[in-house]
Amino acid sequence: MRNFFFILTKEFRSYFNSPIAFVTITIFSVLTGYYFYNIFAGFGTLSFQAQTYPMIASRYGALNVTEFVIRPFIGTISMVMLIMLPMLTMRSFSEEKKSGTIELLLTYPVRDGEVVLGKFAGCMVIFCTMLMISFPCVLLIEYFGEPEWGVIITGYLGLLLMGSAFISLGVFMSSLSENQIVAAVLTFACLLIFSLVNYSVGFVGESMAKVLEYLSFNYHMRNFVKGVIDTSDIIYYLLFTVFFLFSSMRSLESKRWRA
Repeated sequence: MRNFFFILTKEFRSYFNSPIAFVTITIFSVLTGYYFYNIFAGFGTLSFQAQTYPMIASRYGALNVTEFVIRPFIGTISMVMLIMLPMLTMRSFSEEKKSGTIELLLTYPVRDGEVVLGKFAGCMVIFCTMLMISFPCVLLIEYFGEPEWGVIITGYLGLLLMGSAFISLGVFMSSLSENQIVAAVLTFACLLIFSLVNYSVGFVGESMAKVLEYLSFNYHMRNFVKGVIDTSDIIYYLLFTVFFLFSSMRSLESKRWRA
C-alpha cells in the first residue's frame, strides 16, 4: 500500500506542477456554471410567466425545481465530463512513455496494479475536486427553492460512478499511446460511443437493443437522476471500471515484458 500512496501523491503533485489540473478544473467550472445559470434563469422566467399567464401553468403543471433545474443540471455535468475527463487522463502513461520515465518506473519494486491504481486514484481526486466545485450551485437552489435531496445525492453518486468509468477508460487509452493528444481523442471517441449507443436501439432487433441499452452510459444514469439506486446500474459502472483498470495492468505488463 505504501507504493500505491507514493504513486498517488506523485501523480497528484504532477497535475498541479503543470497547467493541466488548473485548466481542466477552470474550464469545467466555467462550463457547468454557465449552463447552471441558463437553466436556473430559464426556470425563474418560466415560473414568473406561469404566475402571470395561467395557460402556461396548465401546460407545464406544477413547476418543480428538481424536475426543471436539478435533473438538467446533472445531465449537463455528465456531458461536460465527457469533454473534460479525456484531457485529465491523457497524460497518465503517455507522458511517462514520451519522456522515457516509464522505463525507470518499471524497474522500481512496484507491482503493475499499484501503478495503475495510483494513477487512477490521482485522476479521481482531481475529478472529485471538480464535482465539489459544482456543488455550491445546488446549495444556491436550496436557498431559493426546495429541491429533493434524494435526487441530488443519487445524481452525484451516479456522476461519481460514471466519472470512475470514464477515467478507467482514459487511463487504458493512455497506456496504449505515447502521444497525449491521440490518447485524449481515442478516449473521447470511445466515451461518445458508449454514451450514444442506446440511440441505435430502434434500428436493431429486440435482443440486440437490450445489449446496446445496457452498454450505454446514459441508460444507466437515468435511474440515478430520477432518485433511484438500482444495483444493476452500480454493478455496470463498477465492472466497466474494473475491466479497463485490469486492461491497463495487462498493457503495462506487456510493456514490461517487451522491455
